[in-house]
Amino acid sequence: MANLQTDIRYLKGIGEKKALAFQKLGVFTLYDLLCYFPRRYEDRSVYKPIALTVHGETVCIRALVADTPRLTRIRRGLDLVKFRAVDESGMVEITYFNQSYRKDGIHKGESYVFYGKIEVSGARRSMTNPVCEREDTEGGVTGRIVPVYRMNAALNQRTILQAVRQALESCREELPELLPEEIRALDIARRRLVFEELFVLACALGKMRETRVKEQGCRLEPVEIEEFYAELPFRPTGAQRRAVEEALADLASGSVMNRLVQGDVGSGKTMVAAALVWAAWKSGLCSAFMAPTEILAQQHLTTMDRFLSPFGIRMGKLTGSSTAKEKREIKAKLQSGELDLIIGTHALFSQDVEYKNLGLVITDEQHRFGVNQRSAMIGKGTRPHVLVMSATPIPRTLALILYGDLDVSIIDELPPGRQKVDTFAVDESYRARLNGFIRKLAAEGRQIFVVCPMVEENEDLPMELKSAEEHARELQEAFPELKVACVHGKMKPKDKDAVMAAFVSGEADILVSTTVIEVGVDVPNACLMVVENAERFGLSQLHQLRGRVGRGSHKSWCILVSDADGDEVRARLDILCKTNDGFKVAEEDLRLRGPGDFFGSRQSGLPEMHVADLGGDAQVLQRAQQAALRLLAADPTLQEHPALRERVDRLFHDSADSFN
Repeated sequence: MANLQTDIRYLKGIGEKKALAFQKLGVFTLYDLLCYFPRRYEDRSVYKPIALTVHGETVCIRALVADTPRLTRIRRGLDLVKFRAVDESGMVEITYFNQSYRKDGIHKGESYVFYGKIEVSGARRSMTNPVCEREDTEGGVTGRIVPVYRMNAALNQRTILQAVRQALESCREELPELLPEEIRALDIARRRLVFEELFVLACALGKMRETRVKEQGCRLEPVEIEEFYAELPFRPTGAQRRAVEEALADLASGSVMNRLVQGDVGSGKTMVAAALVWAAWKSGLCSAFMAPTEILAQQHLTTMDRFLSPFGIRMGKLTGSSTAKEKREIKAKLQSGELDLIIGTHALFSQDVEYKNLGLVITDEQHRFGVNQRSAMIGKGTRPHVLVMSATPIPRTLALILYGDLDVSIIDELPPGRQKVDTFAVDESYRARLNGFIRKLAAEGRQIFVVCPMVEENEDLPMELKSAEEHARELQEAFPELKVACVHGKMKPKDKDAVMAAFVSGEADILVSTTVIEVGVDVPNACLMVVENAERFGLSQLHQLRGRVGRGSHKSWCILVSDADGDEVRARLDILCKTNDGFKVAEEDLRLRGPGDFFGSRQSGLPEMHVADLGGDAQVLQRAQQAALRLLAADPTLQEHPALRERVDRLFHDSADSFN
């Protein structure tokens, strides 16, 4: 008999391979599966005669296959299956790319339901890669409103849908009631689910904040911050000064600081971190600065040295590639207190690294570190203060809600002289001009980023999508006189760092990559960012990519390449062309793209939401927070609400790598 904690392998048809694929999506148990809510829904309940369909419409048609499907191999890695289908009103041509099994799976003279986008050219109608099933398919995916789930390469929509149906049947009697009786006032299904999910989150964050506020931290001596500012090579902005003052107040309060400094690319967050390192040094405390990659660690070391060397602050670097001798020397200095600042990667919290008087821990881009890694770092000291830096802008109205357990400082002002990156949206007809522009910039000694949405070609995705590996080969053929490098997330970290380091040093002219360079190294010599299939990225993500250029003294550009049809795509990309303000971009992204996709998989440092939208449901979140505060005031440990306490505890356990 199944229950909510039954392993996913319990379900019929879920073997070891599919179970592993589900696990990659965070689905281990039947409860996980029931909480794996669809990204959206498609209305496939309405059928239309072929002759009444219009161009660009996504629709269901019932049609008879009029001829035997024929397989044509265009080139290596690309084949087509084509046939015609008819109903009483007309005919449609069906084409499948890289789905050769369709040749033997679809039969002449039999009726099928096709669901997909209609293209009309004159009197000719066609569909490409439509969903297809026999009319009499039991439990099918047409003729109804169908949930659409986030997938991976080993799972398709039908498999997920059938698994969810089985899980619902198996656990129908097992779903517990979590909301206290006085709060059960919601009667609309989704509203009920949204409120419950956000209520549990609000209770969890409330408990976390209460625990942290009670923690005593090392109190720093008051400092005269103008002493620090006087040695800087520039004048801090008002936003930087405000962030420093807020953090210094935390450090002097006696409670542990847990503060997020959020600012756009180039807004000067590292200077804020340097000011706090200086303040900790004035009180005789050591600071540790964690970066997600070795290249970033070196970059931060260079920047910190520029800010802090006038004071004689002693600093060092510790990464996985440090030699054995370097590691021994650095560890000895940390243990004896001969270093005031150590910058590095995960090597900073290795078991044999001991700190003397660790008072401040800084992490760059918190989503790159799991909570266990952060906890290990914090455990090196006696409740050290924590500063988290993020260059991912989110709408101002959401910041204080989303980072429920963190105090938030927002740097919403760019330093004078920061390069404005001119941004243009173009289609494939500009390819020759774009290549000429790349050639011109490279001849001037500049470097170019090119970002693609995929690592490699994928037969399950449209053929027009650019893959990093294939596009790098194409560019090398187009520019034989230039050096083209390629980097992507499937590479080993060591190999990825080596390619990035080579590009930073100028050994390559063009770097083709996936979004692994979204948040990363400074390459002042890079002045052009080209994003292929730009419609595949959110505006905030495109803004992050744009931030990779314009970091030096050279005029810089961002070119968004997209052949996607539709006014909505053009309107979205046009926003990037009109503003360089990351917060304005984020607000528009939330409004146009929809909150479900805006946050992506990271959920801005919070556990992944299954049904709630942390933007569109902001009002519900506020009500859930108020209800949670009232409940926690009356029942701080949730002893009177055991089911809710169990869910909160499970949220902490299951989302360990999301919570700070």
